[in-house]
Amino acid sequence: MERIVITGMGAICPIGLNVAEAWQNALNGVSGVGPITLFDASQLMVKIGCEVKGFNPEAYLPAKEARRRDRYELFAIAAAQEAMRQSGLQVNEANAGRVGVVIASAIGGINSLLEGFRTVAQEGPRRISPFMIPMYLADGAAGMTAIDFGCQGPSFSVVTACASGVDALGMAWLLLRAGVIDAALAGASDAALCDVGVAAFDRIGACSRRNDDFSGTPAPFDRERDGLVIGEGAAVLVLERESHARARGASILAELAGYGTSADAYHITAPREDGSGGAQAIRLALQSAGVNADEVDYINAHGTATPLNDVSETRAIKAAFGNLAYNIPVSSTKSVTGHMLGSTGALETVFCVQAVRENVIPPTSHYRTPDPECDLDVVPNVARQKTVHVALNNAFGFGGHNAVLVVRKYT
Repeated sequence: MERIVITGMGAICPIGLNVAEAWQNALNGVSGVGPITLFDASQLMVKIGCEVKGFNPEAYLPAKEARRRDRYELFAIAAAQEAMRQSGLQVNEANAGRVGVVIASAIGGINSLLEGFRTVAQEGPRRISPFMIPMYLADGAAGMTAIDFGCQGPSFSVVTACASGVDALGMAWLLLRAGVIDAALAGASDAALCDVGVAAFDRIGACSRRNDDFSGTPAPFDRERDGLVIGEGAAVLVLERESHARARGASILAELAGYGTSADAYHITAPREDGSGGAQAIRLALQSAGVNADEVDYINAHGTATPLNDVSETRAIKAAFGNLAYNIPVSSTKSVTGHMLGSTGALETVFCVQAVRENVIPPTSHYRTPDPECDLDVVPNVARQKTVHVALNNAFGFGGHNAVLVVRKYT
């Protein structure tokens, strides 16, 4: 089976407007958490978020076109443009049908949808934007990215809650392995920082409420963790069949070596307490990559800093790796990016690629008090130099969606 390689990456996130900036800040533990400024959060219990700062849509699209896209769609095209520049892939009439787009979103254009509701309520239905539907649909980022670059291969979105970004990359990987396409733009984007989005996550007890002293939150795997901080952003990668990338002389960053997915079939929001669903996805990913458990050098954890998730994920890793689990560094970069919902997994895949390229592991920031139930090596607070040949990216979503990718150093 032909190998699938990564030739380009792009990112827009709370700790950087490109891959280099985001990666450096992740290594240095620079947090994106701060008071919410995108809307009036004064009436909410949660007043902090991880916002993308300094983003100028007109740097990526003409002003008129930018106004016709939701914030999550703008993030996606910005990340896609960076990825395509690095890749050097050119889409033309000869190859357009062999280039696909799989860009996921857990939430879609919720801000545009809410704006439409409020417009109808306050001004009447005649005032609603004719662009509202393509702005709020979850497939909008995928469709518009395909249009922007002229990609005529398969184009679709994946919606598996917070596993969406990893599943999007996994679906693209499967299409490439099957020979349906030669290259793909794959990743995810979400921009759900709005009053309804934040209030809804808080209502189910998922969010940290450390509004006044947010310097230590979110705190994945820490005994004092009190919930996630909602973030926003996008990450897009260019995936190619190895023969295609080599034929055009592309610089290959890493290999996307394996993908595993499973369902907990347990609860609409809570993970299985024993972590068995996550463990199954890990085993399937390793099997598809032909990687043994003792070859894994790093795991970028889902690590949301919620009480249930971190314990369940720890158990999943132990179930999949046995005693080897204690030898594998496991860090959560959500400690600085916040939980970017469906897009987080795509960004964390970017971080896995950087880890295998540079042989350094990003830390779990805000870690102070060990939790005996989360007793793995969580790389607390300081990045670690370590040779990384194989990295795993875990993503687990509401509804019991589990997805895992294997990134391998390319040789």
